Amino acid sequence: MLSVSEAGIDPVQRDEHEELTVEPKKVLTIAGSDCSGGAGIQADLKTFQERDVYGMSVVTVLVAMQPETWHHIVMPVPVDDIRAQLPTVFPGIGAAAVKTGMLPTAGIIELVGSFLKDKKVEHLVVDPVMVCKGAGQPLFPENTAAMIKHLLPIAEVVTPNTFEAAQLSGMDEPETLEDLKENALHIQAHGTKNVIIKAARIFPDKAVNLLYDGKEFTIVEKPKVNTAWTHGAGCSFSACVTAELAKGASVKEAFLTATEFVFAGLERSFPLNQFVGPIYHKALAKQGK
Repeated sequence: MLSVSEAGIDPVQRDEHEELTVEPKKVLTIAGSDCSGGAGIQADLKTFQERDVYGMSVVTVLVAMQPETWHHIVMPVPVDDIRAQLPTVFPGIGAAAVKTGMLPTAGIIELVGSFLKDKKVEHLVVDPVMVCKGAGQPLFPENTAAMIKHLLPIAEVVTPNTFEAAQLSGMDEPETLEDLKENALHIQAHGTKNVIIKAARIFPDKAVNLLYDGKEFTIVEKPKVNTAWTHGAGCSFSACVTAELAKGASVKEAFLTATEFVFAGLERSFPLNQFVGPIYHKALAKQGK
């Protein structure tokens, strides 16, 4: 075997070389495809790359947009096609952590939950993506029930926004910090070890992220970023948590990193067109973090 010097590597750079030869942790996202690239699997894979893990994907739904109105066209992937994708990763490759995103039907939620339970995934982050039909009601209430039954009991972390938190807790949407805590307590009772609620819109001048680990609350408040371009912020947050857990971070450490990652991305967010704009996934790295 060649020594470092014989291989043409400066001994001073040895530590850097050794670091570069370490294989990245592998992570999987089971979620929907967003043609615009701002959310869903596309946002997850960008986040994974930025956080130095190797991303893989199982596509559950295709989402396209009509260019004149940005009306969403949602096309669930057939259950059998999802079932065919999953073995590529388990047992085909393996993954240190998994996150779920948009799972558009109760049948898909049951399939994914059953599969991940059988594989005994060590780190599972559930982003309980829900579609609202208006007046604070989910478009598909059966999906909420399926998440509570099949995903929350096996999740290490669940990351709802305030609307999703209300659906999972069976309470009104939170309006105060104490409401957020009550929602978290009720959600954690479904079996999830850790609950993170992202409260970006209920306070006029600040964004609040709350973590409940079953024993104590960790709360981070940030000044609200003055931008309309927030597409993919929730997906990217949960993807960042997933990446950090895969690398060995604690849930609290992953929570704090994800908060900084998304906050930086929002500060550098930009428009794609008159309808939508994503966070900038490179922003935190450009700060040297």
